[in-house]
Amino acid sequence: MTNTVKRTRSAIADIPPPALPAGPASAWPTLSREGGESLVQQIVRSIRARIDDKLLRTGARMPSIRQFADTHEVSRFTVVEAYDRLVAQGFLESRRGSGFYVKDRAGGSIGAGFGSTQQAPVAAPDDVDVVWLVRNMFRQLPPHKMPGGGLLPPDWLDGELIANALRAVSRENPSLLLGYGTPQGFLPLRQQLQLKLAEHEIAAGPEQIVLTSGVTQGIDTVARHFLRPGDVIFVDDPAWFLMFGSFAALGARVIGIPRGADGPDIASLAELAALHRPKLYVINSVLHNPTSTSLSAAKAFQILRVAEEYDFTIVEDDIYCDMHPGPAVQAATRIASLDQLQRVIYLGGLSKTLSANLRVGFIATSTELARQLADRKMLATLTTGEIGERVAYKVLSEGHYRKHAERLRGRLDGVRDKVVRQLERIGIDVGEPPSCGMFLWVDAGCDTNVLAERAMEQGFLLAPGALFSPAQLPSTRMRINVASMGDPGIWRFLEQEMARRG
Repeated sequence: MTNTVKRTRSAIADIPPPALPAGPASAWPTLSREGGESLVQQIVRSIRARIDDKLLRTGARMPSIRQFADTHEVSRFTVVEAYDRLVAQGFLESRRGSGFYVKDRAGGSIGAGFGSTQQAPVAAPDDVDVVWLVRNMFRQLPPHKMPGGGLLPPDWLDGELIANALRAVSRENPSLLLGYGTPQGFLPLRQQLQLKLAEHEIAAGPEQIVLTSGVTQGIDTVARHFLRPGDVIFVDDPAWFLMFGSFAALGARVIGIPRGADGPDIASLAELAALHRPKLYVINSVLHNPTSTSLSAAKAFQILRVAEEYDFTIVEDDIYCDMHPGPAVQAATRIASLDQLQRVIYLGGLSKTLSANLRVGFIATSTELARQLADRKMLATLTTGEIGERVAYKVLSEGHYRKHAERLRGRLDGVRDKVVRQLERIGIDVGEPPSCGMFLWVDAGCDTNVLAERAMEQGFLLAPGALFSPAQLPSTRMRINVASMGDPGIWRFLEQEMARRG
């Protein structure tokens, strides 16, 4: 190999944006293949420096992946990973069919180091029985035996992605992993979530975010802060069953608001709000559990109007947000994007798309309420596990998560229509099936409590509709997880049951 070729392969030439002249001041630094820093890390660091120094300005188009790789004789996979990391860190944005562009970062850099520990200064009603389904969810049945379950099968997820991030975290300064974390949570992850929220048009600084052990702890923390025995809390009907028992245990009265295809029945919401004066309304805005429907803009505005009139707080659970492909496929409006966390408390997490075992969720709210919720969390559990938070930060900040979520959405799209057709063939009414998400809310035409009991005798877990309503009344509805319908045995069981009842 000639010296010229060697020199070419050891450096990245200057690539100015169209509006900037080339010159020594904007030259790329030399890449080293000998040191401990990978080529990807060096490219990311170099582009970030050029953006921070205004040598690459907002809106400048980056070279295509092929052009970058060919010109500088590096692998295209190296360029892809570098660009993905820069997208995840908020320096670039990807425009489908067009390429990568320098992103507007008017809010400033959030690139705190991985090991940073900096943080902002802190200033009964009748019992509701949801134990049956919860207990059976944790029986460790094989995923293909749990068509009523709420998780994607493990082989749909990326265990190696988690393992790699965990190994990387283990190579950090060991002393960082030995003490308590901070009550509000690992700062670099909160900074990363600031970017994630901005993608949904929700402005929230790290000081407005509290990390939790999943959305479950987030909802419980909020409920304990607001509710006193006898207070009323609204939920969708149907809705996620676990919180019914949790709220009832706090002495709250749980009242359901009928949910339609584009959100709650506003007339019912207003009437019940006038009658009961609730403290909170907990709602799935996007990919509602169990129907996989999403709020329309009109309903979101109307919910805010009713909340302002009757002075209650909205708790917006957006745990399924990364399964939503965007408004071009299904209309979806987040109430927090309209309200900007004034009357809305926004919750999210990674359990559905990354790992349920990781137990990383978050609350986004006003700065003052975030401080109060962090104090309440501290009194209950001190802190959440920073190791898991560091792993989540590693996955999100390096750009791998975005592609992982895209693969999940594609795979769900690949099975949903097939499951719908098979259900309709055996006589189960799917109604107007959703165009995205993991759940179908179907009508079996019979008491699904009985159907679920019979299914359990055959080793299958179904989710009967009665569990998804605060009233717990018998229902012909049930929730189907389209990702867990691959076992021929569940289809034989359902077909036999439908034929017997037909």
